[in-house]
Amino acid sequence: MAARSFPEQPTFTTVSEREVWQRLVRQLGPECVVVANLRVTDRHKDHEADLVVLMPDSGVVVVEVKGSHVWVEDGGWFIQRGESAVPIQPVDQARDAQYALRHYVESDPRWNRPRVRWSHHVVLARTSVAADFALPDLPRWQVSGKTDLPELGTRLFDSTSLWQKDARPPTADDVELILQILAGRFAPTRDVVQLAADRDEHAQRLTAEQAQLLKVTRLLNRLEIRGGAGSGKTVLAMQQARELASGQLLGQKKRVAVVCYSYGLATYLRRSLLVGSASKRPAFVGTFEDLGRRWGIPEFGTRDDSAFWEVELPRLMAERAAGLPQGERFDAIIVDEAQDFADDWWLPLLGALRDEETGGLFAYSDERQRVFARFGRPPVQLVPLVLDHNLRNTRQIAATFVPLAPTGMELRGGDGPQVSFVAADAASALEVADEQVEVLFEEGWSAGDIALITLGQRHPVQTERQAELGQQGYWDLFWDTEDIFYGHVLGFKGMERRAVVLCVNEDGSRDRASERLYVGLSRATDRLIVVGDPDALRRMGGPDVCRRLGL
Repeated sequence: MAARSFPEQPTFTTVSEREVWQRLVRQLGPECVVVANLRVTDRHKDHEADLVVLMPDSGVVVVEVKGSHVWVEDGGWFIQRGESAVPIQPVDQARDAQYALRHYVESDPRWNRPRVRWSHHVVLARTSVAADFALPDLPRWQVSGKTDLPELGTRLFDSTSLWQKDARPPTADDVELILQILAGRFAPTRDVVQLAADRDEHAQRLTAEQAQLLKVTRLLNRLEIRGGAGSGKTVLAMQQARELASGQLLGQKKRVAVVCYSYGLATYLRRSLLVGSASKRPAFVGTFEDLGRRWGIPEFGTRDDSAFWEVELPRLMAERAAGLPQGERFDAIIVDEAQDFADDWWLPLLGALRDEETGGLFAYSDERQRVFARFGRPPVQLVPLVLDHNLRNTRQIAATFVPLAPTGMELRGGDGPQVSFVAADAASALEVADEQVEVLFEEGWSAGDIALITLGQRHPVQTERQAELGQQGYWDLFWDTEDIFYGHVLGFKGMERRAVVLCVNEDGSRDRASERLYVGLSRATDRLIVVGDPDALRRMGGPDVCRRLGL
């Protein structure tokens, strides 16, 4: 077997350096190590060792390789370069690099053992060296010419005993420790969280650039901003709410409401918008039902009662909106995830405007995230504005869901880890997904970076937390950095996590399964692991998504 090499496939300046490296790797045994192109810097100068050979039971040899023909003249070494004979110092280079490297190793706090044998060697790969060659600073056993190359490994192995007889030969353990020392100590390691933070800064800059659209469209009071997942719709909606409420956008403060359907998104919007000076905040931020409670509607059925939610509740709210005093009405209403709204929900919103003709109505939507069986549209004409860039997800993640997006998207997010797919049938998918959370921990993600999202049955931890804490208490856990978040794709729309395990624990046959998958694939900004049945993924995502997941 051959010796190990570090790096495994080094790059060399000359063909002769590569030839010498190849010979040593082939001629030495597997317990030996050949390190290529090692630089050492001390207080005096920079040193470069062409090769460093670590040999248990022999020693450590620093090798200086000269590939072109060299000769000695008037006590000095020369090499031909172009038309000129250039003086060189191969012996000094090898010796100085040896001492600098030995000092570096022995100065490391991990080296707490007696000195081992160190030596240096000059290889003249294109020059013949006589058998009885000798110079005061270079005995024959410390130099190898072109005719010595077939036995170069043996020559190096035998030479250390002639150089430092008072030092001991290194053991295999010594060699491994020297390798660790040469790798450095306390060097910065790859930090997946910091890399994600860097990508987030990039996304924030892109989103800030996109916010210039608000200035361009500031005189339009009826807009529908359409965009795929990760296009920055929610960030743009929040920026618009701030600028309208503070007077930055139109030069006059507006009374603004920000409305959505999802509990989680409403919690996020409140935490983001209801901060700072009260005079610059939106007048209302919350869910559609929160607005109904604010208007005094006392009783709410469960969200499973579609007759109440889609007919009775909007009727009651429209009646309350009609009787609102002027001070309780709004100059502008912003609806995020507007595709979740039923037809009749728009009527109380329009009725709550101070001026139904000129009052602002701004809908942020993504038709492909319509995961509920509702197909409402505002009863007034809205000017469409399309966001066709993905800003929030890595290119690797965005590429998996672009085939499901409403329009083609330009991927402008940063590069990140590849998306992983782990096959599991629907019955075992939850258990496998839990195991993949441990994989994320091993990669360096912290608990606050991770979410486990299901498409089918909810994770038992989510069910338990919702029963114990209620919806608001459950969503408050989203900002808890001490534990991962367990969610369902229906409630996670508009939300994101740096690292997500998406558990496809269903067979993909239910209505709007494709839309659910689209939402689930787009919730991770930096690292995505998909767990599920390949056949279910094919039914839900089609061939393009499967190909991008490696199926």
